[in-house]
Amino acid sequence: MKINNLRRVVQFLVLALFMLGNLEILNILKGNLSSSILLGKISLSDPFAVLQIYLATFNVSFVAISGALIIGLFYSLIAPRLFCSWVCPVNIITDFAYFVRTKLKIRGVYLNLNANFRYYFLALSLIASFILGVPAFENISFIGVVQRGLIYLNSSFLIVAFLLFVFDTFVAKRGVCSKICPLGAFYALLSKISLIRVKHSFKNCTKCMDCIKVCPEDGILKDISKKDFFISSSCISCGRCVDVCTHDALNFGIIKKDKK
Repeated sequence: MKINNLRRVVQFLVLALFMLGNLEILNILKGNLSSSILLGKISLSDPFAVLQIYLATFNVSFVAISGALIIGLFYSLIAPRLFCSWVCPVNIITDFAYFVRTKLKIRGVYLNLNANFRYYFLALSLIASFILGVPAFENISFIGVVQRGLIYLNSSFLIVAFLLFVFDTFVAKRGVCSKICPLGAFYALLSKISLIRVKHSFKNCTKCMDCIKVCPEDGILKDISKKDFFISSSCISCGRCVDVCTHDALNFGIIKKDKK
């Protein structure tokens, strides 16, 4: 099975486990992506949400902190932005938007955002949480609306999902996940210590550039065909480049300590 197909299976499986858990059918995962219980015993928390709550109130329970540490360490150590492409349901919407955009041959963009914008939004979310005394992004999070709507089978998320689809299809190419999402920026920073990354082999590269055509993140493959390197933590570990490379020039590998 191709990596890109496998991650889609994982995305739907995670949602299904939450649905079944909340319906008391299968006790593996219960709750949602912000706060959940694994196997009825292990508390898990979204570290970005917990950080916002702490800055807003300076009062976070030990359970929330420990749950955030578990999730934070898992995602930061395994592979870059693993949550973004293997778990987050918004990725399903934005991938579909890009598919439609490609089929309609839409090339232009009305809003050309730099990828660094998401880091500014991340900083703004944390500063606003501190000043306003509420978890700023968590209160308006499109990720939260979509994931809770799907998990709790509430159709209210459809409006937000449609707006995200329209934005990525007609306004900004890969705008939501690659340009504005502060959670993606948060995990990109955590992922600087990730152990597994996509590695490029210079000797196997034929300079076909098929990988660049399918990569959802602008610029992270700029050194393709120039040297051996591990892709940066801005990568979402979706595996598209690995799937499309027929010359074994791109593969997931364990990063060496002297590489970044």
